[in-house]
Amino acid sequence: MYPEFSTAGEALAWLEANDIQRVELVFADLTSVARGKILSRASFAETLGAKMPSLFLGLTVTGGEPPEVFKRIFPPMFPDMAMRPDWRTLVRDPLAGVPTATLICDIEASFTAADGHCQYEVAELSTRQLLKRTLARLKAAGYRAKVAPELEFFLVHPQRAADGGLQVAHGMSARVPHIESSHDLASAETAGTFAPFFDELWAACEAQNIPITGYGHESALGQYEVNFAPGEPLAQADAVFRFKRLAREIARRHGCLATFMAKPYLTEPGTGLHWHVSLADAEGNNPFTAADGAPHPRLRHFIGGWQASARASMAILAPYAHSYVRLHRPDASPASVEWGYDNRTAAFRVPHSDPANRRVEHRLPGGDANPYLSLALMLGAGLAGMQQQIEPGPEVSDRPAVSERGALPADLSEALLELQRCPIMGEVFGAPFIELYSMIKQHELNEQAADADFAIKHLLARS
Repeated sequence: MYPEFSTAGEALAWLEANDIQRVELVFADLTSVARGKILSRASFAETLGAKMPSLFLGLTVTGGEPPEVFKRIFPPMFPDMAMRPDWRTLVRDPLAGVPTATLICDIEASFTAADGHCQYEVAELSTRQLLKRTLARLKAAGYRAKVAPELEFFLVHPQRAADGGLQVAHGMSARVPHIESSHDLASAETAGTFAPFFDELWAACEAQNIPITGYGHESALGQYEVNFAPGEPLAQADAVFRFKRLAREIARRHGCLATFMAKPYLTEPGTGLHWHVSLADAEGNNPFTAADGAPHPRLRHFIGGWQASARASMAILAPYAHSYVRLHRPDASPASVEWGYDNRTAAFRVPHSDPANRRVEHRLPGGDANPYLSLALMLGAGLAGMQQQIEPGPEVSDRPAVSERGALPADLSEALLELQRCPIMGEVFGAPFIELYSMIKQHELNEQAADADFAIKHLLARS
């Protein structure tokens, strides 16, 4: 639908040819909130970017400003950072009233920490650029990745129930009025009652090059899953980032809310963001497959890297206190770090496939996880597993019991401690990011302790 933009000149020519009046520039912060500016086309043509205060990298999901972040990490005068568009991400905003294009940006600046303890590039704190750094390491090792996400979300009614809880959204189709009262796993009839929402969402995804291939009703009330075609990791993270924005806005237009929070209903399954990951070497061969078609030891080592860093990775893959409700009231979610062949109860699943398409599925991330950080840690930990030849535990063929080795952190505080001392995660993310992330998450924990309604108030519409 769009040309392959690689230069500012190509982008500006397309903007003019399509009478685009405004240009939105955004980046994803640590909580996946889209931060940025909207410029006139003329202003954008002059600046080819924008500037934003460094403040925006230090905000919690509530918009809170942790004082320790600004005492230790960010300079106290909040200096600017430059937003540099990635021209490959230029697409039209299909929901804007005025013809508008949108671009995802990387950010640039060099800072000395507020307390002088280090100097760093702001790219070291950028979720998207951390993924790009991991992809560069993967390429240097001789591999390239393809990933395919499966993203779950809920459609909920905008009004709370009498007891203060959430209500399932009502069907939108005048042809088949519907209010869900039972579990409609894979029900085409129930999904059909939300056709107006999904029709508009699908069209918007096509307008933004988001490669969805299908959707269906999941196991919980009001829960749906969207599948994506396999693609290059950075483009897929961009796609998930954009999909969430589209789903939330289109749902509001249809009188309901789309939420990716981990566990909207305590008695229903939670929200997952599963990733299928495959690799290819320089010759295009699958490094998970041996010459005779059998699984190569690299497959085990890749999973071994995931297992070795799994407890630490949960600080990223389950980023809020509420996220651990999904893990410890698991229903359909994995509750340990075991692996198995075609075993959906395990954290790491190797689906049945022909040898050329052998891949592994990571089933731990919640729908509230940042897609850039999730992919950075998955690919970085898997690469570390192959390079260090880390052996995983034994394969499990049934629902795994939670062993001492396989237990997940009890809560976010425990996961943050694991993150801070995990060498694999330290290599993937670096000390400046882990320090900033830990401070922000600890501040969110403090905010939640003072607000009993924190999850519904702040995560329902933003996670």
